[in-house]
Amino acid sequence: MKIKKPLILISNDDGFQAKGINVLIDTLRDIADLLVCAPDSGRSGYGCAFSVFNPLHLKLRRKEKGLEVWSCDGTPVDCVKLALDQLCTKRKPDMVIGGINHGDNASVNTHYSGTMGVAMEGAMKYIPSVAFSLCDHAEDADFDPLLPYIRHITQKVLEEGLPEGVCLNVNFPVAKKFKGVKVCRMAKGTWGNECVRSIHPRGSEYFWMVGSYVNDEPKAKDTDNWALTHGYVAITPTRVDVTAYETMEKIKQWTDNIDVQSADTIDRSLF
Repeated sequence: MKIKKPLILISNDDGFQAKGINVLIDTLRDIADLLVCAPDSGRSGYGCAFSVFNPLHLKLRRKEKGLEVWSCDGTPVDCVKLALDQLCTKRKPDMVIGGINHGDNASVNTHYSGTMGVAMEGAMKYIPSVAFSLCDHAEDADFDPLLPYIRHITQKVLEEGLPEGVCLNVNFPVAKKFKGVKVCRMAKGTWGNECVRSIHPRGSEYFWMVGSYVNDEPKAKDTDNWALTHGYVAITPTRVDVTAYETMEKIKQWTDNIDVQSADTIDRSLF
């Protein structure tokens, strides 16, 4: 009796044509059936955004045994939602993967990343999900050193799963050989100088969103930024549930003795 391969849904935020996602396809084809649904062009910085006002279109780009590649003119999360709703009617994916991203998604970049949006959407659908990123924005980045790690992590997730509501954010430094793997927390960091003002030749002003990242705790050795800076692969388990549980009791104290005024006693002139 032939054993059916697991099914992996893959997307990214660099577009279906990007080297990273195509290397990922080649790396995993022998261990899983692959359904790829990715943006038709770059969608970096879209996070968990999805389309509300614009209609979406799917286009089949490639179909082979064990592989389908579709593009979508929406966001990375649109791609996952459409794939699950329209392309997975007969079979639910065993895993969702975002990447391989051109550029790191460590620290607060987690919140902006469309690649992480893919993994978060998968986790919100209760599917074990992982995002892979390399700290290299080059179109022709060298992904070869990552491949054994990606295969190992993918196989472990397929075998053992992940806790409900948890996905993995996996980032790789630029190196021919890594010093090892660190399971670490997200570094505290901030972006500065984010807006560059320019003047259009016709006189109007416009702005480019750019910025420079600063690690706000460079000496902390348990963070993803430290691991990447020192040549380690950084794996950060990431939760869908963003509740600040440690703050709940304090906020409850604020609300214990609220004097709720009726609507007719509020001085409307204050508004």
